[in-house]
This record gives sequence, C-alpha cells and structure tokens, in this order.
Amino acid sequence: MIALYKYRCEANLTQKQLALQLGVTTGCVGMWETGNRKPDIITLKKIAHILNCTVDELLEPIEI
Repeated sequence: MIALYKYRCEANLTQKQLALQLGVTTGCVGMWETGNRKPDIITLKKIAHILNCTVDELLEPIEI
C-alpha cells in the first residue's frame, strides 16, 4: 500500500502518530506501507478519515 505512505506523508504524520490514532503498533503501519500485510476494512476506513482521503485512493496504485 504505497499510497498509504504517500497520503501519510502529505498529512505530515509519522508512522508512530498514525499508529497511535489507530490503536495499532508502528510496525503494523510499516507492514501495511510495504504491502507485507493489509489492514481490515474497518481500519482502512479509519485510515482514510485520518488522512483525509478516500478508501479508493488508498487502494489505487500510484507511481513512485
């Protein structure tokens, strides 16, 4: 989920700050960003709300 990294950086949040807001570990956010794991749909909706984007934008492939 490279898009998660993009939107998190645009929101000026660290992995730790996002993790604290979601109630997960920093490592969990890191695994989502690398694609090693995927958040469940409820968490994905929370992420989109926090990062002020849509779930579709988070799931969309992006160019790096």
